[in-house]
Amino acid sequence: MGSLTRKAAIVGVAESDIGSTPGKSPLELMAQATKRALDDAGLKKEDIDGLCWAAFGGSILEIGEYLQIMPKWCDSTQYGGSSFDAHVGHAAAAIAAGLCETVLVVMGTTNVADRELNVPRGAGGGGGGGAERGGSAFSGRQYGLGGPVTNYSMAATRHMHLYGTTSENLAEVAVATRKWAMLNPKALMRKPITIQDVLNSPMISYPLHLLDCCLVTDAGGAVIVTTPERARNLKKKPVWILGFGEHFTHNAITYMPDITVTPAVESGKAAFKMAGLTHKDIDFVQTYDSFTITTLLALEDLGFCKKGEGGAFFSNQRTAPGGVFPVNTSGGGLSYTHPGMFGIFLLIEAARQLRGECGERQVKDAKVGIANGMGGLLSSAATLILGKD
Repeated sequence: MGSLTRKAAIVGVAESDIGSTPGKSPLELMAQATKRALDDAGLKKEDIDGLCWAAFGGSILEIGEYLQIMPKWCDSTQYGGSSFDAHVGHAAAAIAAGLCETVLVVMGTTNVADRELNVPRGAGGGGGGGAERGGSAFSGRQYGLGGPVTNYSMAATRHMHLYGTTSENLAEVAVATRKWAMLNPKALMRKPITIQDVLNSPMISYPLHLLDCCLVTDAGGAVIVTTPERARNLKKKPVWILGFGEHFTHNAITYMPDITVTPAVESGKAAFKMAGLTHKDIDFVQTYDSFTITTLLALEDLGFCKKGEGGAFFSNQRTAPGGVFPVNTSGGGLSYTHPGMFGIFLLIEAARQLRGECGERQVKDAKVGIANGMGGLLSSAATLILGKD
């Protein structure tokens, strides 16, 4: 048993309203998600003594002030969309060390509302999880690299060159994820799509088409982590943290050691080692899907298939409902919601699956699952292995 195995549990999860939320600020979305997560757990705000948050802009002081939470312990680690998965691992360590008892991990972003109101990205806690920020003189911008899609498209092109991966392989990811979304009443995109639909959608940055790219939405999310003693006496069955790992390798993608290998290689190894489990023990994977290539790379790097075999792994709708290996059962960032940093929603769906709360999309007999966040420009990864009693 690893150092953090079953030393803390997820006991409450919730999302705010998602999609376009006119009139609501990021703070309001966070408050809404927090209230719903507290209700989910059967806890009160006064029970929270730890706080975690990340965004591009704003301050954890502002979040605590707005929510009226004055924590004994806090963490505002920010390395993109994997930040919240890292926060849960950090929270488990803090709880095990006796620094706090019950931690709220929270986020909220209003990408759509900000755009409609012409508010600069990043204002009020908004902003995306993949845009380059900082002063690197060799970031690639001067050579035409712009938003995240132009960076991820390079990784996709390189994977195709080295391993023969095709656009059809990537389209399999989008179609399978949409099939899960069709079973999720909260998902924003529920119209069926085919591989040909993906290939016929507008090219955004070769080889990534429109339907290879995540949504851009408003959303907030909240996850509550607490001690084993408290977890066993709450409203819902605990979702145990069994293993955790995190890693990052670069900021600008031009500094990425290998453009087809993500930090999930190391975060995944650490999580499996801590949990004392193997890949055969995993019933489902929730992983970042900012683009279809992100999902493919993650499954390779987590060790579910060899490097270069991701295209074959996703073939014949293997990861779709009815397939042998469920991936992104909420509909993911491609079809459910994606507010710039998606990692917290991986945890929300994983917890619901392990509680058996997912209705038509429920993975049968799910006992152990992975939530694997990816952040920046394939820059960071945080992997959690979660299980139930």
